[in-house]
Amino acid sequence: MNLTRLRFFLLTITALLTPTFARADGGDDVVVLYNSRVPESKMVAAHYAAMRHVPANQIFSFALTTGEVMQRDDFTDDLQKPLVADLVKAKLWKFGEAQIVANGRQPAHTETRVVESKIRYAVLCYGMPLKIAPDAALKEASAKTLNSSFQHNEASVDSELAWLPLVKLKVQLTGPLPNLLYMSTNQLRLTPTEGLLLVARLDGPTPEIANALVDKAMAAESNGFWGRAYFDARGYKTNDVYYLGDQWILTGAAITQQVGFDTDIYTNWETYPASYPLSQIAIYAGWYATDACGPFALSKVEFMPGAFAYHLHSLSAETLRSTTHNWCGPLLAKGATCTMGCVYEPYLQFTPNVAFFLQAFCNGYTFGEAAWAAQAALSWQTTVIGDPLYQPFKKTLPELHAQLVRDHNPLLEWSFNRLINLDLVHGVRVPILASFLENLPATAHSAVLTEKLATLYDAWGKPDSATAAWQRALTLNPTPEQRLRLRRTLAEKLVADGRDADAAENWRQLIAEAPDYPGLPIVREKLNELEQKIAAQKAKP
Repeated sequence: MNLTRLRFFLLTITALLTPTFARADGGDDVVVLYNSRVPESKMVAAHYAAMRHVPANQIFSFALTTGEVMQRDDFTDDLQKPLVADLVKAKLWKFGEAQIVANGRQPAHTETRVVESKIRYAVLCYGMPLKIAPDAALKEASAKTLNSSFQHNEASVDSELAWLPLVKLKVQLTGPLPNLLYMSTNQLRLTPTEGLLLVARLDGPTPEIANALVDKAMAAESNGFWGRAYFDARGYKTNDVYYLGDQWILTGAAITQQVGFDTDIYTNWETYPASYPLSQIAIYAGWYATDACGPFALSKVEFMPGAFAYHLHSLSAETLRSTTHNWCGPLLAKGATCTMGCVYEPYLQFTPNVAFFLQAFCNGYTFGEAAWAAQAALSWQTTVIGDPLYQPFKKTLPELHAQLVRDHNPLLEWSFNRLINLDLVHGVRVPILASFLENLPATAHSAVLTEKLATLYDAWGKPDSATAAWQRALTLNPTPEQRLRLRRTLAEKLVADGRDADAAENWRQLIAEAPDYPGLPIVREKLNELEQKIAAQKAKP
């Protein structure tokens, strides 16, 4: 099969596998909220509104506390009620009587709720409070039936606003409120007329970080969402009470593999160590450390434009103002485009279902849709950070590929990489794909595609060709973390092939290239062992 026919074959297969979408939400679907007491809040709101073309009458200001924590009464009086009034006055919402059909949870009845809505999303800008403090004065008799673990009324501002379409009802504020649209497979149901406002915030340690979230999202929408996926599970057994967290993370890994991402799965009890090279990160999901650690505590993290990064921890979003404490703030500071986290203790079952999130996100949901469809509860602890309109899979892979070819965009290497991965998933033989990459002109100039060719040779059972390709990839300007991965991989393969001298030289080059590499003590130990082994062999008569 010649190169042209094979490329057509690759693109045709991908077109059959990639869903197409009839609609894409825009600024008309959004209201933007900012804190008038924080000048930077208005700045972020103005930038977002300009980028997403949000109508001026859909931008609202509120005079709120300048801290991250607000009191329950202040939330109700200064944000919740005024926002409802603003939406009605602007004719964005209309309340009325809705007929609720009987189901297993409740009999048929009538409710006063949002019956017409011109918007689906609310964007909270830097300076808007993050969470609502516990209110000891709030006593609800109905809450006494709850498990004692859930007899709390603190919540994230995002999650408390998410059920705003039901504000005319008597909603219990103690404990989690079931999200009736949890794991919804119909995007169009995720709307205020179904009882859900899709709330997200442009936030982070600094207003500059918050401001850039929409820029990075739109860059990925325009040029594609590329990179590698990393999943850090803990290795729980199926009978463990915490296995659910691992199940979500490992299922997420299977999903990213199916849609064509190079996917790394780490199942040691500890989190990824700092010495583990995480290069060109598009997707990260892991657990369970208190603060950002390992590779995410390094001075630079290789997040790609549009990257989603999530760490499951009870207090991952306790504050968004720190670049070192908890997880959401540090991930955003290091370059992630969107994330989720918890502001108070949620309990595992009420943290985001990251597997469903990735399934939805990778199949065309917007970030806001995927994030809230992955929440089992409202009026609880989750905050959603990033542009809710972000829709990186809005274009099909063939559309993106053709665009990158026309534009001579260097990201084309990632499109070819994903096409190869998709064909591997769907059973195309490794020798065919290796032959394709051998004859593809882009491979000769791409560390990404040359590394992919090496892995294909390795799977094909051609170790010498694989080693040569890994070595060639090192000459093609790989990123620092990719270079570390290539060096580590080469060392293992060279030793396995009995090429100890070459392996030792490879370790020496790593030491020279990366003097700040956290894994240098282990590298020096391995190098010393190899040098002793080589010396012993030379000393033999």
